Amino acid sequence: MKKNLLILGFAAIAVVVATCTPKKDITQSKPNDGLGARTIITLASDEYEGRQVGTEGEKKAAALIQKEFAALNLKPKGTDGAWLQNFKFVPHGGVQKHQVGDSTVMGMGLVKEISGNNVIGYLDNGAANTIVIGAHYDHLGWGDENSLWTGNKAIHNGADDNASGVGALLEIATFLSKKTKGTTANNYLFIAFSGEEKGLWGSNYFIKNPTIDLTKVNYMLNMDMVGRLNAEKTLAVYGVGTSPEWKDLLPKIKIDDIKIITTESGVGPSDHTSFYLADIPVLHFFTGQHEDYHKPTDDADKINYVGLYSVIKYIEDVIVSMNDKGKIAFTKTKDENTATAADFKVTLGVMPDYMYSDKGLRIDGVKEGRPGQKAGLIKGDTVIKIGDYPVDDIYLYMEALGKFEKGQTADMLIIRNGVEMVLKVVWE
Repeated sequence: MKKNLLILGFAAIAVVVATCTPKKDITQSKPNDGLGARTIITLASDEYEGRQVGTEGEKKAAALIQKEFAALNLKPKGTDGAWLQNFKFVPHGGVQKHQVGDSTVMGMGLVKEISGNNVIGYLDNGAANTIVIGAHYDHLGWGDENSLWTGNKAIHNGADDNASGVGALLEIATFLSKKTKGTTANNYLFIAFSGEEKGLWGSNYFIKNPTIDLTKVNYMLNMDMVGRLNAEKTLAVYGVGTSPEWKDLLPKIKIDDIKIITTESGVGPSDHTSFYLADIPVLHFFTGQHEDYHKPTDDADKINYVGLYSVIKYIEDVIVSMNDKGKIAFTKTKDENTATAADFKVTLGVMPDYMYSDKGLRIDGVKEGRPGQKAGLIKGDTVIKIGDYPVDDIYLYMEALGKFEKGQTADMLIIRNGVEMVLKVVWE
């Protein structure tokens, strides 16, 4: 989970809950007795070296997930009928000058193009609509800019973040592939995303390059850090405001004494955000922050496997309960109970396009009721200047924010459909 994703003005909700004493068994059995648990233990082993996007560890993890999808008789639904959907990304940080092989010269140095893969499997029930079920499988490798570790360099195994989500994804795929009563009114697209830790790269790419008709997508369920259900059995569910169906349904589901806390916003620090911004109803499941987050200590022996399987059953119940609802309505949401991740006095309230690497800050989403939306910013606009301050990239955007106070106004130079425009921002 990319907790600091919303540093640019969208505010994240960090649900912090106390973790219980880790349990190593599932139902008084060994942890490797279940597919989900076996997957977590494997992906979070040192052999996979933290599964950082673009590395051999990530490729090895993708191959494992592909193998499990095939064993469930899913159909490959990546690029051109393959299991994988490859994407390439040049990290933001400056104006591209020219290409040299697979690198881009930017200023004084080289910025490597990173290649990652989504793994996509499809369960075709011959239905009119499709449910997307997703979890990211990448993590921080040996530690990157998102690591919170201050000790010696070490593998960040990411058992909870997010081998746990992949384990849940495979268990749910197994359940749905049996095509039992209450599971066949929709098709199911299972996506293991990569590049989430770098900024939702894989899910963003999929939305821009879908391998199915997005107009047929009913809703999207996302699992990111679902392996540390606490002693109170508290499960956080984000996105309940993205469809009127969610608020009525969720309180009715009773699984293993799970208690839910909900957040309306469809925007948050994980892959469901990409789907919400494409006007698709979403739910994101999360069992809470813990002291091992983005550290080498996030290991498989700390997963609450009993709790994980309770969360899996909860999500399966959501799917079954929604089976006969048909295509559900999408609603936009307002952010709530939020706090910015940086010390800015003002923000636009925008989501950047993390796949964009040219000059400026291209907008991938605008939060309702915030200064950017009130000024007239829309998805697809590219901000190139705010007041007297150029916005060549994300970093200059953040610098520019620090120059303004609430109550001030500023002219914002943008490009929309190739035409320069000036919008007036009133900072709040």
